[in-house]
Amino acid sequence: MIIMGIDPGLAATGYGVVEKQGGQLRSLGFGGINTSPREALSSRLDKIYSEVRDLIERYRPDLLVLEELFFNTNARSAMVVGQARGGIILAAAHAGVGVEEYTPLQVKQTLVGHGRADKRQVEYMVRSLLHIEGDIGSYHASDALALAICHAHSERMRGRLEEAMPEKPAQKKPAHKKRNVR
Repeated sequence: MIIMGIDPGLAATGYGVVEKQGGQLRSLGFGGINTSPREALSSRLDKIYSEVRDLIERYRPDLLVLEELFFNTNARSAMVVGQARGGIILAAAHAGVGVEEYTPLQVKQTLVGHGRADKRQVEYMVRSLLHIEGDIGSYHASDALALAICHAHSERMRGRLEEAMPEKPAQKKPAHKKRNVR
């Protein structure tokens, strides 16, 4: 399975592609899509959409994983990220690729073991799990790889749960007794 993680942003969108074979994970590629604040919003969104489409064509992912939109105190920032996410989701839809989402808390808990991990801890675990030597280059790319790893681990857990849970046989409903009412 090939999983493409994307950390959305208007100025910098990170991407990371992970292949899962059995229990093994390996990085197929990672990087970023950068736009200039001097460009019109429509041009920036078009660049993100087009480059994500190109990445989907290059890597042929089975699934695209996004960071769920996080609302903090800056509503304007959340709206701008939401617009970038829209372009990314549209690119996936046009390519016929499904989209899943995880919160930053879920990703941190999966990779580091607790939800208060900082970016350096997440990047360290990404590099360790994917056997990446050297610097990843940006926290956006590292976060994108972390999203892909999080999904791969979630899939593995789902598979284990399905194996452990025997299918319940279909239960027959008891026949209702008809009463003769006079």
